[in-house]
Amino acid sequence: MSNIPEGLQYTKSHEWVEQNEDGTVSVGITDHAQDLLGDMVFVEPPEPGQQLAAGDECVVVESVKAASDVYSPLRGEVVDINEAVVEGPELINQDPYGEGWLFRLRPEKNGEQEELMSAGAYRELLESEA
Repeated sequence: MSNIPEGLQYTKSHEWVEQNEDGTVSVGITDHAQDLLGDMVFVEPPEPGQQLAAGDECVVVESVKAASDVYSPLRGEVVDINEAVVEGPELINQDPYGEGWLFRLRPEKNGEQEELMSAGAYRELLESEA
């Protein structure tokens, strides 16, 4: 079973969201997603300042198996990208919930975050897909 840390929120498209103290959120792909994709070889992040809507395709990740889109879990403005994963995409495989984060977003306060899944709900989703 994939690693599913408590304290994060999750999407059905396998992104995770972590609330930061400054009001931003960090976004990445789950351990399950990186495991399915395989060894990462390329990451194309969004541009800082870019406005995203929930569900927008905003990152392209490529692995030795396939290219895949990553979707914004929330509406908001991109405030930072993780240059370390651009230079070393394998960080996503090595530490998807830590050093492998993709971008930070300043979300709009519109209630979308309450619609994200808890670790338990995400675990149930994965079990139902198995």
